[in-house]
Amino acid sequence: MTTARPTGCDEQELRTLFLFEKLTSEQLGQLCRDGHVEYFDPGPVYREGDPAVSLYVLFHGTVVLSRRVGGQEVDISRTCAPGVYAGAFQAYLGDQVPQVYNNSLRVTEPSRFFVLPAEAFAQIMRDWFPMAVHLLEGLFFGFKNTQDAVGQRERLLALGTVTAGLTHELNNPAAAAVRATSALRERVARARREFAALAAEPRRGEGLEHLSELQDLTVGRLGQASPLSPLQATDREDEVGDWLEEHDIADGWELAPVLVQAGLGTDWLEQIAGALPAEVLGSALNWLTCTVEAELLLNEIEDATHRVLALVGAAKQYTQLDRAPYQRADVHELLDSTLLLLAAKIGPDITVVREYDRTLPPVPGYPAELNQVWTNLIDNAVWAMRSAGAGEGTLTVRTARDGERVLVEFRDTGPGVPADVLGRVFDPFFTTKPVGEGTGLGLDVSWRIIVSRHGGDLRLESAPGDTRFQVRLPIHPAAADAPPEQA
Repeated sequence: MTTARPTGCDEQELRTLFLFEKLTSEQLGQLCRDGHVEYFDPGPVYREGDPAVSLYVLFHGTVVLSRRVGGQEVDISRTCAPGVYAGAFQAYLGDQVPQVYNNSLRVTEPSRFFVLPAEAFAQIMRDWFPMAVHLLEGLFFGFKNTQDAVGQRERLLALGTVTAGLTHELNNPAAAAVRATSALRERVARARREFAALAAEPRRGEGLEHLSELQDLTVGRLGQASPLSPLQATDREDEVGDWLEEHDIADGWELAPVLVQAGLGTDWLEQIAGALPAEVLGSALNWLTCTVEAELLLNEIEDATHRVLALVGAAKQYTQLDRAPYQRADVHELLDSTLLLLAAKIGPDITVVREYDRTLPPVPGYPAELNQVWTNLIDNAVWAMRSAGAGEGTLTVRTARDGERVLVEFRDTGPGVPADVLGRVFDPFFTTKPVGEGTGLGLDVSWRIIVSRHGGDLRLESAPGDTRFQVRLPIHPAAADAPPEQA
């Protein structure tokens, strides 16, 4: 701490400060008896988090208030105005709130303060201004309750956004699985009919013993061919169709697209024709094609169910329902789960680019709350790009190490934030969105989650076509083994 030199107290000088100008002589006398005047050399007066033992009122000098953000001291106010006060100004609340300094105070030049012990200030407030104390208590706790309600509403809004995206994303694979299951049932019934036709052939015993081997051969070749362009697929269908027509295979134009989709061409057809009597070739190809269709439909069902499982896994990762609230988490897992659940909201016209530094260590914190921040920032970026009119753009999500912190950056190609409102974007209820489209709470809640809950830093840099929200989270917070207090 900087050197302090106590001196006497002058009642008339106290009256020159706006905080005390309406007090009576008796009240000023009590202040002088309870408090004292101190000179401070340049340096710290008190530090954030220390027990709040005094109220400081400036006579003259220059004071700087700062807060600890992500392990760094960030100046939030600098003034030389007489009468400004800091320190234990919430002492009148008693043990209803933690009585610690909520910022740090330092002086940059020799400065003189009136210093009043916290207990004396609390007693004076209760004795002199009992009604004001009740009003201030109501204001303080009302504002705190409002903040809590705002945070809860923002969590519900974020959850609503994610739920809408999840519902949309689940609907697609579920519908695909239902369609494929219905088609598979029809193909299985058709395969039974085709096999019955094969069994009815007069020469069914000759060569039909190879059908099981041919079926295994066919299934083994599915999906091995390289993907074809639409033009290549059309040419291949014509080639297969011509072969089927030359060999008098009925309904060859129906079989050709299925065989080409499965990666089967004329070389496979020649192999089948060489292993079977000509009389059963048509029936055998129809039966084998049913097998191919059934396998393709099973693949489609498998893909759909894997998609559903991935979405359910992303939802569990997003909500962290089966995990401890406070833990070390991989930011990339959190980001990927949020992006997956917001895929429908982002839409196909916005390109998502991931620039991840996979060497980053996990960060301690509250993953579910971090996911809420990602949701707010992604939602803002998407809205900004769509508000430009074209509805297109690029969202770049980048992670990197920044000293002893992890950087998570969301960059969009929207029109940018006007310079005259840059300093207000984190204020409660401030929004640039039209009425009905934004609450003005998302960035305020995000700031409190990052700064107050995680000891991190949230910044905005913006220019037309290049807007960046940057989140910095400490890798090694001061108390990594214990959750920080609720803001």
